[in-house]
Amino acid sequence: MTRRLLIDTDTASDDAVALIMALRRPDVEVVAITVVSGNVNVDQGVRNALYTVEICGSDVPVYRGAAKPLTREAAFAHFFHGSDGLGDQHYPAPTRTPGKDDAVDVLIDRVRANPGIELVTLGPLTNVALAVQRAPDIVPQIGRCVVMGGAACTVGNVTPAAEYNIWVDPEAARIVFHAGLPLEMVGWELCRQEANLTVAEIEAVRAYDTPLAHFTLDSNRVALEANRRQSGDPGLALPDPVAMAITIDPGICTRRSRHWVDIETQSELTRGMTVVDALGVADDERNFAVWNAITSREPNATVCWEIDIPAWKALLYSVLRQ
Repeated sequence: MTRRLLIDTDTASDDAVALIMALRRPDVEVVAITVVSGNVNVDQGVRNALYTVEICGSDVPVYRGAAKPLTREAAFAHFFHGSDGLGDQHYPAPTRTPGKDDAVDVLIDRVRANPGIELVTLGPLTNVALAVQRAPDIVPQIGRCVVMGGAACTVGNVTPAAEYNIWVDPEAARIVFHAGLPLEMVGWELCRQEANLTVAEIEAVRAYDTPLAHFTLDSNRVALEANRRQSGDPGLALPDPVAMAITIDPGICTRRSRHWVDIETQSELTRGMTVVDALGVADDERNFAVWNAITSREPNATVCWEIDIPAWKALLYSVLRQ
């Protein structure tokens, strides 16, 4: 089965690896890449996306989206990804240019033209929020919406409470989480600890000696050191590729359940926190439901709690060997 994907990204080093995973899989068709402000400013994100598409030998179109969050000032993650988002490796400018259409219009048009398409978000949710506000008719036409964002009942990576993508534009995230989308939340915690690429695994990837393997490691040089310094994790954390792996092979998520999830927008202390009613659970696989444990609200998201770590890494390696 070929998966047809629409990818929204704030293209930095781990986003680029996630794009490689989608663009190099024969069972995946990427219909468009839309770019949002987040890790880097939107124009740098467009440049990084175009460069990644080129090194994959692809001609998937890339479109520029929102330059700032809905109501807040732009914030960037240069501390984690480098000033250019790709580890300050000074990659050459891409030869292609972005499409002329606005990313929000593209999201709307591509969904309408491809009912059942899977939407994958790798950055702040500004573009998606604008799309569902402008054209709510697209919501039931999206077959699946995989969101790399949030931290389900765990610590954040930009504040003690929040993951970066949600923190950047919590108002947009709240709109998206309440839009009625078939949303799957893949939190940043799933890429931590044993899910990191270890030193030995990094050396093994380098030994593939392919352009994509070298790009993956080189573009994430800054992220590798930032991850060790910030989180105390043993190696390279790749949150966006983990989300892409679950998109391509849903079985990589080994424990999931449906919950009511809300986004904190008012408090500066917990801005962007993904508040999960973990006791109010609907488990599709076991076919039972307890809606009213805490909030009495029906679930609006599927939360991924655990992944098959060897399987996620095997999927990554399969494209980097090419």
